[in-house]
Amino acid sequence: MLEFEWTDKKPKTGCKAVLYARVSAPSQVKRGQGIDSQLTRCREFAKHKQYEVAEVFSDEGVSGNLIDRPGMLAMLDWLKRNHNSGPYVVIIDDISRLARGIRQHLDLRDAIAKTGANLESPAIEFGHDADSRMIENILATISQHHREKNAEQTRNRMRARVMNGFYVFAPVWGYSYGKHSSGAKILVPDENAPIIKEALEGYASNRFESAAEVARWLTQFPSIPKNGKGIVVRQRAYELLQRSLYCGRITIEKWNLYLHPGKHEPLISFETWLKIQEKIEGRSYRPAKSNINEDFILRGAVTCGTCDHPMTAGWTKGRSKHYPYYYCQNTGCADWKKTIRAENIHGEFDELLKKMQPSGSLLKLARAILKDLWEQQADASRNVASDSRAEVAALDRKISTLVDRIMETDSPAIINAYETKVKTYEMEKAKLQEAHSNQSPARSFEDLYRTASGLLSSPWNLWRKADFMEQKRLLRMLFPNKIQYARNGGYRTAGIAAPFRLLEDLRAPKCGVVGPEGLEPPTRPL
Repeated sequence: MLEFEWTDKKPKTGCKAVLYARVSAPSQVKRGQGIDSQLTRCREFAKHKQYEVAEVFSDEGVSGNLIDRPGMLAMLDWLKRNHNSGPYVVIIDDISRLARGIRQHLDLRDAIAKTGANLESPAIEFGHDADSRMIENILATISQHHREKNAEQTRNRMRARVMNGFYVFAPVWGYSYGKHSSGAKILVPDENAPIIKEALEGYASNRFESAAEVARWLTQFPSIPKNGKGIVVRQRAYELLQRSLYCGRITIEKWNLYLHPGKHEPLISFETWLKIQEKIEGRSYRPAKSNINEDFILRGAVTCGTCDHPMTAGWTKGRSKHYPYYYCQNTGCADWKKTIRAENIHGEFDELLKKMQPSGSLLKLARAILKDLWEQQADASRNVASDSRAEVAALDRKISTLVDRIMETDSPAIINAYETKVKTYEMEKAKLQEAHSNQSPARSFEDLYRTASGLLSSPWNLWRKADFMEQKRLLRMLFPNKIQYARNGGYRTAGIAAPFRLLEDLRAPKCGVVGPEGLEPPTRPL
């Protein structure tokens, strides 16, 4: 910054001073560039010039690129109202405190001059001759350059942090800022995280059919921010559903960053986020079934033993009360609308789960087989991961080429086409990276088997202790292909999950010790 010595010219008789100070960020206060520091220097200058300080104005946290600042507007209004009691001089600590742009500087200079006041500073002598104007304009241009350079450096640093996986803007609902192991700020789930997670998963699973339903559901929670009417509007819920931040991906369109992997903890899986986007775009929609409740826990999991059509359920009115029944609703089935008591289906299901309890020796054998399968899958996963990395590298090259083309063209239509293509490639890359992460489990076989052994050893114990939602998840795990129930024959176990089919096969008497005659057919002596 250029410094000018205070002039020793005789001060104007009877001049009064109006002091103005400005800081654009709280960090300037910490560096000793706060409002008080500026005003102290301005008062010293006024004292040196023998000016009486008539009024003080300031703007804190306001950019020098703006003209309409509260403190500046108040000062101009005060000067207009009090111009008859002058003359006045406006004192600023430095030319950059007036403005950070050449156009803004000239506009404010004219606005101050129109009030009849002059501009003075301990850092520069404002004159009206050509040389003084030239120096003033050069300093104003340098101030603008500093502002633009600072903004550019700030954007570059912020973008670099995003590339390293750290979000850099105000935290979204469900997150607040905490400390990363490296000391950097990172998003961490806060008290609203479980609420946001339930809202997102509820929309993906069709529990909520629309963004408006999500908004109404969020409104009931006091910790969720509301508008002036005390509600969450549909648009806020819609924006929430679209944020890739919740699946661990950072998207900043103005920087051409789409689905960039973040280091913060995701609230939902990438797969769930994709389901949400597909539903928003209308590619996947299925209304929620309101009659799946605790009275009919097996509805949707049990199919008809005659036609394999999913059974429905309902209440039938008797003489004195209602009774729960299951029945097939396929009009072409021989058992169409032939009811089965819910207590029979539920009771036999409990017995089926109790039978799915292998002995200790059988579990040991199954564990050895599953570990062998695990290792085979791990080898296959490594091959898939290698292919995925090659595809991701190829997509990165395509994205880099498109970004270079975006920077080279001025055509809005071409830029829009390139940006659309970049989004497509970023989505493909994110899917490959997600598939790669799913192929590479972070836990060992021992850890996972220890967790799964409770289910394998006694699914019945887990079932009877689980609540309704946990039982629905157990159903999907135990019977991924549904389970058939015949009116006259009960359950058929062909639909059970692979680990339990393996245990059933091991339990069956399909093996024995080879006898002394061996495996070859007997032959007659010659």
